[in-house]
Amino acid sequence: MIAPGRYADVMVVRNLAELDIEKVIARGKVIVEGGKIKIDIPSYPYPDWATGSVHLGHRLKSMDFSLKHPGSGKVQANVIGVIENQAPTRHLRMEVELIDGEVKVDMGRDIVKVALVERHKGTGIVQVGLIHGFGFDKPCAIGSTVAHDSHHMLVVGTNEADMALAANELATVGGGQVVVQQGNVIGMVELPVAGLMSTERAEVVAEKAKTVLDGFRACGCTINNPNMQLSLLALVVIPELRLSDLGLVDVTKFDFIPVLEG
Repeated sequence: MIAPGRYADVMVVRNLAELDIEKVIARGKVIVEGGKIKIDIPSYPYPDWATGSVHLGHRLKSMDFSLKHPGSGKVQANVIGVIENQAPTRHLRMEVELIDGEVKVDMGRDIVKVALVERHKGTGIVQVGLIHGFGFDKPCAIGSTVAHDSHHMLVVGTNEADMALAANELATVGGGQVVVQQGNVIGMVELPVAGLMSTERAEVVAEKAKTVLDGFRACGCTINNPNMQLSLLALVVIPELRLSDLGLVDVTKFDFIPVLEG
């Protein structure tokens, strides 16, 4: 409320439906006006335990993102199906081919890899699955330490080398989001506080976050809000399939299932 004795926290907008913010007042002072921050933001000395939250156990390599299975020929795969603009996923059952005892990505059918990298205890665990719906059409990888609710590291990609590079880059900067294309980092926002928050000004973070969204597009992804789709893939309470540090979860059955069958 706006009343005597209350903090004067006020947001002035031109258009409420579009939320076109004209001015922000906090504790009686104009903080933002015309899209510009009007005050100096003091630095804060975050403790080491908050800024050193990415522990991989070892530097990751391409082989850490392989998906092996004994035998040859075609096998049935349990694939996470992205549903645009929705939090739930589909449980897709798709036939995939083994090449030298390993399942590769199939960009023609939009079947790519997703990996959950355990980052809190440095166990070195990397759980690899398959996902459909991002529409990537180039060798690439996108990694993020924003992965509700466990906030392990998630990496999705079409190229194992790029996936390893994305994970290692996030470990180097202490967390955040990164886009790698054919061995080059083309987008990144560093989030060193618990791998979730930045220490930089809002306008700087916004520009860096835009490079990540642009990176999704550069990799061929055209779905709306792919960043949110990625961040929810480890949320093992929403149907139908999710990926955890213990493996692939069928949330409708509250049970673990193999990525590959047969």
